[in-house]
Amino acid sequence: MTFHGDITGGTAVPAEDFGFQPDAVAGAVPVIIDTDDAALMARVAQGCEDAFAQLVDRHMPALYRVAARMLGDGHEAEDVVQDCFARMWQNAPRWSATGAGLVGWLHRVTMNLCFDRKRRFRVVTTPELPDMADEAPLADAQIESDEAHRAVSAALNDLPERYRAALVLCYYEGFSNALAAEVMDLNIKAMESLLFRARRHLRDLLTERDVAPQDLVARASVTAAQTGARA
Repeated sequence: MTFHGDITGGTAVPAEDFGFQPDAVAGAVPVIIDTDDAALMARVAQGCEDAFAQLVDRHMPALYRVAARMLGDGHEAEDVVQDCFARMWQNAPRWSATGAGLVGWLHRVTMNLCFDRKRRFRVVTTPELPDMADEAPLADAQIESDEAHRAVSAALNDLPERYRAALVLCYYEGFSNALAAEVMDLNIKAMESLLFRARRHLRDLLTERDVAPQDLVARASVTAAQTGARA
């Protein structure tokens, strides 16, 4: 069981590292397949480690992406996600499906852990190594798009934490405003206002870094071309 996503910076973390061993051994109950979150949580509340492992598999990639973008560090993100799932195990007997369900609960816990970590520790990110020279036709466009990507990542990291959280949830993870509002414990109007301010602040930071909208479009085009070439 490993993390997935487009952010690197840390080693894969097996489910066993959470301190639970799956029950899939001789004579044990078979691994549960295709059960909804609420049903799995009911089993976790009874101490079912297979149900816990399936929930970890299901939700770990998204939580890791969110934590990595919030903290800018893969190792810190791993710690946050492990802590989140440990809390899920501990709170399973008291958990009940409300509102956005387990997805909302897990993301709220992850966000709060990120906020706490940012306040307690100064997270230091490691600068990326320069790319090797590339003679491919798209090399120049790739370099420009990578520079735009780094500028966006740096600007995102410079945003106030709640602005960053709103953009990560709504634009990177594709949450609806209503779901993001529940995760951040806001009403919908407050969420929309927060998003508006976050977008404006991010745009100002990108302007300071001389990143224009066409640079972001260029990056999207290069990414699409690379995806098509791999297909």
